[in-house]
Formats: sequence, structure tokens, C-alpha cells
Amino acid sequence: MKLSKFSIDRRKSPRVWMYLPLEYQLKHVSRACGGIVIDASETGFHIYSTESISIGTKLKIDVLFPKKYELANFEVVAEIVWKKVSVDMPGKGFQYGLKFVQILGEDSKKLKNLLRDQFTSEEISDNLSNKF
Repeated sequence: MKLSKFSIDRRKSPRVWMYLPLEYQLKHVSRACGGIVIDASETGFHIYSTESISIGTKLKIDVLFPKKYELANFEVVAEIVWKKVSVDMPGKGFQYGLKFVQILGEDSKKLKNLLRDQFTSEEISDNLSNKF
């Protein structure tokens, strides 16, 4: 079977589904907005937000996630590379594809650990649901 160029995943790192709150700020704007990380990789996020933001805009993002019995966070600067009106989420909103522009070494390590932990729990969940 011949694969079309559209059916090949060209991502350099795998996407991991997650549902985490995030707070972001547009550069040069002090007001923070909220959103949700839908999935993530080492190079970017797929997020949902009720705010309409232009492609090419850079955002400072803080993601909050559970770490054992406490909450942790990491920060990145990301650029919006695609946008679509959301029909998957309740209410009016938008989905965005974000590419990381800047991430500190410590925050990159936190993200990699979070992705690894999420990926492992997805595998366990998939394996359990396949057995029942």
C-alpha cells in the first residue's frame, strides 16, 4: 500500500495526550489568560483557549501539573503556528498549535519527565482496557 504525503506523521517527537491547566500572557501585555493543554511533545503544545489570538504571536506560558502530592509548574515561550475554531470543546473557543521558542534546561527536564510519566500511564491504561 502506498502512503500519501499527508498520512505520514512528520513530527520529530511523539505527542502525548494530557489535560492540564495553563496560564499565558501575550508579550508586552500584563493580563494573564487561561487555557488547557490538550496534548504535548518536547517541541510544542496543542492547546484550547477562549481567546482569539493571531498566528505568529508569541506567548509566555506557565503549565501547572501534579507531581506526587504537590503541584509543580514549568514555563516556556511559544509561538502560535496554527489556529482553528474549536468544535470539540464546549462553548466558544479556539485550538492552537504552539511551537516552543524558548525553554530553560530545568523546565525542559520537567516537561520530559511529565511526558514520560503520561506516556507510561497511557500505555498501562491502553493495555488494561484491551484486556477487558
